[in-house]
Amino acid sequence: MEPPKLFEAEYKFACLVWDHEPINSTDLVRLSREQLGWKKSTTYTVLRKLCSRGILKNENATVTALVKKADVQQYESRAVVDKTFDGSLPQFLTAFLGGKKLTRQEAEALKRIIEEAAE
Repeated sequence: MEPPKLFEAEYKFACLVWDHEPINSTDLVRLSREQLGWKKSTTYTVLRKLCSRGILKNENATVTALVKKADVQQYESRAVVDKTFDGSLPQFLTAFLGGKKLTRQEAEALKRIIEEAAE
């Protein structure tokens, strides 16, 4: 099953939960105000929406994630490659790097990832 699509503001909000879960809803309101500039009503509206979509859970004023951050990131990155680069990972990497130089460590890490995926 594919993770649900998150809009940018929803993703940023979900990141607060992923980074602090389990989190008390009052603390989540405070974090949302500090990091996203949201009012209490906005926080609870988005929280309700994400709970109704099965992404988050708010039980006894404790918020946890039902969907993993890595699953959402994987889905979103594949969607970008599919939509923008016709599914071509080499085309994506060429555009993404756009002349940027990699450090030796970054290049080695990418080589390992590719070798593991090819096995």
